[in-house]
Amino acid sequence: MMEKEVRLIGQKTGKAKAVALFLSVLCISFIGWSQESAKVLAQIDTASIRIGEQIKYKITVETDSLNIVYFPEDQTFSPLEMVEALSIDTTKNKDRITLQRIYALTQFDSGAYTIPPQRIAINEQPFFTDSFQIKVANVVVDTTKQKMFDIKPLIQVERSNTKLWQTLLWILLGLMVIGGLVWWFFLRKKELTEEEKVALLPPYDRALLQLKELENSRYLIQDEYKAYYSELTGIVRSYLDEDVHISALESTTDQLIERLELLKDAGELNIEDDTISQFKQVLQTADLVKFAKSKPPTNKAEQDRAIIENIVVKTKEALPEPDAEELLQNEAYLEELAKKKQRKRIIIAAASLLGVLLVASAAAIASYGFKQVKDTVLGHPTKELLEGEWVESTYGFPPIGIETPKVLLRQEVELPAEIKEQIKDIHVFGYQSTVGLFTVLATSTTFVEAAEPDFDKPIEELLRSFEQQGAKNIITKQEEFNTQAGVKGIKTFGSGKFKIPSSDELVKGKYAILSFGGKGFMQQIVIIWLDDDTYAEQIVERVLASVDVKTQA
Repeated sequence: MMEKEVRLIGQKTGKAKAVALFLSVLCISFIGWSQESAKVLAQIDTASIRIGEQIKYKITVETDSLNIVYFPEDQTFSPLEMVEALSIDTTKNKDRITLQRIYALTQFDSGAYTIPPQRIAINEQPFFTDSFQIKVANVVVDTTKQKMFDIKPLIQVERSNTKLWQTLLWILLGLMVIGGLVWWFFLRKKELTEEEKVALLPPYDRALLQLKELENSRYLIQDEYKAYYSELTGIVRSYLDEDVHISALESTTDQLIERLELLKDAGELNIEDDTISQFKQVLQTADLVKFAKSKPPTNKAEQDRAIIENIVVKTKEALPEPDAEELLQNEAYLEELAKKKQRKRIIIAAASLLGVLLVASAAAIASYGFKQVKDTVLGHPTKELLEGEWVESTYGFPPIGIETPKVLLRQEVELPAEIKEQIKDIHVFGYQSTVGLFTVLATSTTFVEAAEPDFDKPIEELLRSFEQQGAKNIITKQEEFNTQAGVKGIKTFGSGKFKIPSSDELVKGKYAILSFGGKGFMQQIVIIWLDDDTYAEQIVERVLASVDVKTQA
């Protein structure tokens, strides 16, 4: 058995002002049902508010403690807007439980509104509250004290370059980091190691230094004669190859001695026969040690090192002094050698940088796809809209709440004479991309007669305007559309070939027309975008999900 109880509490006094005050501030109504030991009550703290003030809407549920109760969620109080839903207050009394939840509601347009019944589910059994009539009054302004001014016209605001500068700053910072790494690892003059310092010495100085290091080595102490003689002959052969310009490194012992004798006989190397003979003996001893595993006395090995050092000195003295041309050639050779080393470092740095970019690009493409990376690097108009700063606002009257990538600007509309008498007022706001097809329009129209609007004719007019602007092959579908607040409308959508602004090119595109309305008014939202544009599809989904319209003018 269901019961309904409505109480209106008021207090009368002898003064008219007191009656009005109590009636406007304190109006509490509630409705309750009881079914299967469950009871639901709904109350409001006032039935009359001014624009922007809040109503406390309280729902009280009394039921068994084992039952599961679901309270209303989201914007189910339309046309009023839910500002806040407080936490559920729970009171338990033995096997009974009382749940209370308070909702803060408001409205920013004056008029009379109805809060629709709210659905409360107890163990999936629905209970509905009664509806409440709410009056929203304008805020009275004393024009004798507060002057009234005309609405200021829209002004063009310069586009902020903050995001652009931030992007450029990050790019510059990244390039500086990459440049610093390239300079540190490839271009800077690194401190030379001991081996590099020795390699840069002239052949004669290098040979003497290496012979000195060989004298202080532990080869002979550790009985490593083969390593000792290999390094000894390698030092002298390298010197002769660089300074005397004979193929000493690739020659056998006999070939090397023969070439030295030829140079002596030709007068190009002023060296004694005894020196050549001693050098030959040392090379032969080294061959026996390296290939026949011979082991000469330690003092013999030390004497051979001294002989080689003497041969290096005498060979240097026997070489003719280089003339000016040779010195210039040598200087040019060293300069060219330095340039080659510098070019090599630059090539390595460039190749490393290119490798890093290729690896980073490959990783980005593998993670996000080629199109995403290409559009991020080269730019894409709708991608920039999607990732830019969105604007959430209301347009026209009755207001259309919508979130868009760019603010919609007021558009001037010239109405045909045959329908001008039927329209009381019209507000049109829109945005159209300058480099693509993406377009958003929001239109709010009030009529002279307070009748239900006919959506078919305005939709036909819109489709005809598409054709007048160059669109072709328009395909049309229609279905019901519900906003997040539950307001029902009609969605007309389809595809066709549309003309890009400032161009005669026709491209394949899509469109969507949302139509809402009530007695004496109609609201429409039009969106046009390029087909196969994934970014535009995401924009459209977000725009449609944000639509908020009123059921009463």
